[in-house]
Amino acid sequence: MHPDNRDFFPLTGFAQRFVDQLAQCRALGVRTLEGSEHHVLLELPYHRRLVGDPETGVIHGGVITTLMDTACGAAVICALRHKTGEVELSPTLDLRVDYMRPAKPEKPVYGFAECYRLSSAVAFTRAIAYQDSTDKPIAHAVGSFMLIGSELMTEEFRRALEGG
Repeated sequence: MHPDNRDFFPLTGFAQRFVDQLAQCRALGVRTLEGSEHHVLLELPYHRRLVGDPETGVIHGGVITTLMDTACGAAVICALRHKTGEVELSPTLDLRVDYMRPAKPEKPVYGFAECYRLSSAVAFTRAIAYQDSTDKPIAHAVGSFMLIGSELMTEEFRRALEGG
């Protein structure tokens, strides 16, 4: 179980508002536990409707991919917010997910991601999905995200991320 660390990670609410704008994340029940200029930690609660193999109760791999993509995207928008002060979207250019083991049934899955480099046009990320410990990962991911500029975002989306 992860504690609520919103007081220590000032971009947690910003990252959660981003996650809340994504219909698939609302359907999956994804929530943000931490958000900073360096990282994002998301939680995917276990639910039977997410199971890919009814005999084992293991969460579908596509759900894990969605968690990893969202964590990486949230890490990018937090890094950009910290660097520029702007709200900016960054569509996924490329995402590679390497699966290590299935998730254990009846337990939440966590997605930890960091944006480790921002160039003028691309953000680079890495992430890990895990349950009990990052030492026993479910999956690793690396991704690149396009930086499109804050001017291409709708005012409605901007207001939603700003919390207004």
